[in-house]
Amino acid sequence: MGVTQAQLSRVENGPPLVHLDRLAHWAGVFGIPAAYLWFTPPGRSHMTGAAAKREPQPPGPDEGRRALLAGIAAVAAGAGLIGSTDIVQPRRIGAADVARLNAVLTLYRSVDRECGGGLLYQEVARFAESVYRMLDWTHPAGLTPRLVAAVAAARQLAGWTALDAGRHDDAQRHFIAGERAALSAGDAPLTAMIRYAQAKQLQHLRHNRDALAALQLAHAQLGAQATPAVKALLWGAEAASAAALGDHRIAVTILGKASDQFDRISHEREPEWTGFYDRGELLAQYGRVYRDKARQDSRHAPEAVRWVEEAIAAFGTANVRSTVLNEVGLCSALFLADEPERALTVGARVLEQARGISSRRVLDRVVNLRRDLARHRELPEVAAFERALTARAAAAA
Repeated sequence: MGVTQAQLSRVENGPPLVHLDRLAHWAGVFGIPAAYLWFTPPGRSHMTGAAAKREPQPPGPDEGRRALLAGIAAVAAGAGLIGSTDIVQPRRIGAADVARLNAVLTLYRSVDRECGGGLLYQEVARFAESVYRMLDWTHPAGLTPRLVAAVAAARQLAGWTALDAGRHDDAQRHFIAGERAALSAGDAPLTAMIRYAQAKQLQHLRHNRDALAALQLAHAQLGAQATPAVKALLWGAEAASAAALGDHRIAVTILGKASDQFDRISHEREPEWTGFYDRGELLAQYGRVYRDKARQDSRHAPEAVRWVEEAIAAFGTANVRSTVLNEVGLCSALFLADEPERALTVGARVLEQARGISSRRVLDRVVNLRRDLARHRELPEVAAFERALTARAAAAA
């Protein structure tokens, strides 16, 4: 990249100065197209006429995303976290290495929320398995808990992206490795987060009793390290499993406990990885619980619609996948509320949105819409929508 050790130190520790020529050079090294930069590269601002017409067009979304992933991988390699052959020579590491590891994880998490795990699970798995070897490298004894926790977080993210891609065996392998590392670091909140991810996988596979057991174990072992965000996260997921098992009264009670904890959150006192957990995520669990109630008693369907609409409105613009998942939930709730026309409008939007996300989990939820449209199947438009869902399932098989 043409960066000296002194320059790198100034970038990391100095004032927040932006040198566009240096940024343009790095973008060229990473292969990031000019159309994806927020500034005009030097020497290109005065192009007019025929020269401007020859300007290359922005690449397609997958090409642009892959360029972004290549850039993140280059950052990780430049930081000595991965090698060109996945083998990195052992060396003494320090706090700056752990900080870089966490910074790369933050980049990968942002891509995951926007694009889905199917696009990046192989990249993240490679990264997580590479940094796992850092546990055997020489480092100050006082750094061990932070290093182990960062490595555990990397394995958790690898498991999460594998789950989103439908690679359930790989997901479980990474979750187990991450859980082992988090326990070794004595980081109970991170251990709880990994068990939450395991529970989400079990819920997706409809093993809700096992999901409840994982969540309850996470609660029991939090102890004094429990924080409001972590407790709200676990209770929200627990309510969803209870409702899926038919324990609706208990589910609503647990949702109340999750809401009480959410209102106590002070972000500066929470683990950094809880940043994804916003009000939209909490409201989404209300939507899940009330959809399950509506499947037994349609009188609850309007409330399910309301909760999901509030969840969608609460999500940030970067949380694309969660928004689409809740659009799917809204379509289901509208069918259950006997509003097939609105459901079809949302359903058409969902089919289009799902094309832009690389997530087997999203696709499975979209295809699963067939169970809630049954009462309206006699309508020609609903029958056509069901055929479209069946075709989408066959194409993905």
